[in-house]
Amino acid sequence: MKLVFATHNLNKYKEVKAMVPQGIELLNLHDIGCFDPIPETAATIEGNAQLKMEYIKNHYGYDCFADDTGLEVAALNGAPGVYSARYAGPEKDDQKNIQKLLTALMDSSNRSAQFKTVMALCFQGQEHLITGICKGYITLEPKGDKGFGYDPIFSPQDQQRTFAQMSLKEKSVMGHRGMAMRQLLTVLNAISKT
Repeated sequence: MKLVFATHNLNKYKEVKAMVPQGIELLNLHDIGCFDPIPETAATIEGNAQLKMEYIKNHYGYDCFADDTGLEVAALNGAPGVYSARYAGPEKDDQKNIQKLLTALMDSSNRSAQFKTVMALCFQGQEHLITGICKGYITLEPKGDKGFGYDPIFSPQDQQRTFAQMSLKEKSVMGHRGMAMRQLLTVLNAISKT
């Protein structure tokens, strides 16, 4: 079975590909010759995932799924949320995003946050929205050199390490994207059997 993960982000692709069982050939946007910047103009994480999935379905005709992920920080009323990748500007600079977030939380004792991933799936004519949420907190400073995005400053609940200090496998077990992906694979399996 061929399935397109509608992403240009090769870090996300690598993370998701590691969770996909044999029997599913997972392609990314480069594999299908899509180099267009897909608009992410929705006001919600769910809306952006849906936009990306529909773009690939309508322009390329593949069974596909797309994700959108946001970091929601309690003390910032859920920001950066849908704007997580562009929090410090349109260039999507991870270091600048991290610095802006740490500065915004400098005087806050509430460092609660959650990562939310929404996956929009279109498979054999059926569409599904799947959500994975990982609760945790923002550290005082970046730690670790693995992962990407906000991983160096996010620790899952009951953990002393950040995502950037964990192996890909560890992050997949407790992380938001791993949670959503396991649900997505369950949905794929159920549709395939009908």
